[in-house]
Amino acid sequence: MFKVKFADIGEGLTEGKVAEVLVKLGQEIKEGDALFFVETDKVNSEIPAPVGGKIAKVLISEGQEIKVGDVVIEIDDGSATVEAAPAAEEENASVVGSTPVSNDLIPSRGPAPTQNVAAQPTPTPVATKHTDIEESFDVIVVGAGIGGYVSAIKTAQLGLKTLIIEKQYYGGVCLNVGCIPTKSLLRTAKVFEDIVHKAANLGIDMKTKDEPSINWNKALERKDGVVNKLTGGVKVLLTKNGVKQIIGEASALDKNTISVNGKKYHCDNLIIASGSVPNELPLPGFVEGRESGFLIDSTKILSLPKIPKTLTVIGGGVIGIEFGCLFAALGTKVTVIEGAPKILPMLDQDVTALMTKTLKEKYKIEIFTNAKVKEVKGKSVVFEIDGKEQTVKSDYCLESIGRKTVTKGFDGIGLELSERKSIIANDYGETNLEGVYAIGDVTSKIMLAHVASHAGIVTANRIALKANKPDAHDIKMDYSKIPSCIYSHPEIAMIGKTEQQLKEEGVEYKAFKFPFAAIGKALADDDTTGFVKIICEPKYKTLLGAHIIGNRATDMISEFTTLIECEGTITELARAIHPHPTMSEAIGEAAEALESGKSLNL
Repeated sequence: MFKVKFADIGEGLTEGKVAEVLVKLGQEIKEGDALFFVETDKVNSEIPAPVGGKIAKVLISEGQEIKVGDVVIEIDDGSATVEAAPAAEEENASVVGSTPVSNDLIPSRGPAPTQNVAAQPTPTPVATKHTDIEESFDVIVVGAGIGGYVSAIKTAQLGLKTLIIEKQYYGGVCLNVGCIPTKSLLRTAKVFEDIVHKAANLGIDMKTKDEPSINWNKALERKDGVVNKLTGGVKVLLTKNGVKQIIGEASALDKNTISVNGKKYHCDNLIIASGSVPNELPLPGFVEGRESGFLIDSTKILSLPKIPKTLTVIGGGVIGIEFGCLFAALGTKVTVIEGAPKILPMLDQDVTALMTKTLKEKYKIEIFTNAKVKEVKGKSVVFEIDGKEQTVKSDYCLESIGRKTVTKGFDGIGLELSERKSIIANDYGETNLEGVYAIGDVTSKIMLAHVASHAGIVTANRIALKANKPDAHDIKMDYSKIPSCIYSHPEIAMIGKTEQQLKEEGVEYKAFKFPFAAIGKALADDDTTGFVKIICEPKYKTLLGAHIIGNRATDMISEFTTLIECEGTITELARAIHPHPTMSEAIGEAAEALESGKSLNL
């Protein structure tokens, strides 16, 4: 008998409310099938079955309050009684009815996530000696995304014979259908917005009274050009560094044998960088909505045939807000439906408050929070707030509820997986199998491109160190030092803890917020929205958190990242000379206020 416990599914929550029970007594289920929906003040999620079997006991009912560690369901899986230990999940599943998801830009700001081994891990198969090997390598990397290709280049540079296998396109999600194309279109939207709303104020008169218009096809062509240049560059870099490349779908016959395009390749070390795909809600009408083209994900929205007049966004997380800003700036009427009490709930409350105000007042985006999505009907999304049903109709609906891991091809080699089917790896990328590593989104730790890239460097060095390569270094991942960015208008960037997290944890701190409205460069740029907020430990003045909202926030955050890596304090930050006039002066001003207790220019 297997006892399923309610687990911590986001940011250290302690309790939740059962929204709907999805199984009945005696029902046969498979591992991964949905058991129930849970609502919390942080995360709303569908809870999957950790094992398959028959439902023996249902110990919860709709509307019941439950706490982390409570036994909620018992499953007869033919074994002796086993309790499923609570497992930590990534934050930000924002819509009731979703499966557990990871936000692909903003990580949890707590300690490095801990993933528990599934209750009954698959036993490691006995290795088979293959005689029909095409070629042998020191390292085989599966997945040429930003983590995979970096790890392949680094292993080759460290003197290891390396093969990389990619099934679709070089650069993975980030370069092809994620970070880069999105930012290309956001740039178009920002320039258009500045021309329409700021040109006159900056002393620029139009020759005619006609307002500028967007040539959407040219914007898409530019986006595709940027993508092609970068992805082509990845292939050149791999070739330049002597990495052999194969296009095809790989599968592991065992931990040392990879099959692709009907051929077998041997490796001493395997790096799995297979990434993630957008999550999908299992609600009424959603399958039909996807088939009709009304319901789209973050990939399809990058290639819409024209700018929609209306757009509904399910999920007020990072991806949803970025695309909401993009299309609102281009004139689209945008509606955001969010399950949590506020959008971007993982951010510092001061940042969230200002961003919400900007979206509503500047972009006229309608935001519904505490909303439970019920179904899709034609071109309408039906949702419920406080028991009252509402409907919003639009040209398209963006389903933006995070991403799920891709582990296809590695199911039968004995890898230990978390309850959410991500590969469990330590801070070196090592899995439970000797010589097998996992990096990036497939580990579900923090789904950010720069995390995958750095993990690739860490893992490459780890492999090379074990192979006694002279240039290898003993480095590992530190998930508490990772910056996060949102490329909205205004931009948002952060590192460390939020003020509300520190309050909840009972940590003593000092905070100071310096507005860009008091910075000369911001006034000259006609872009004074936002601030720099620094939080430090009062005795030794170590940095606890930094939060920026405003123009160039995503570039400015690196100053704090370097400070943390060098174990610097607010004292060093205050004494560092910040050039004038720059936006970064706000960092120096905030640091000086924390250092001396007095602000100079505020």
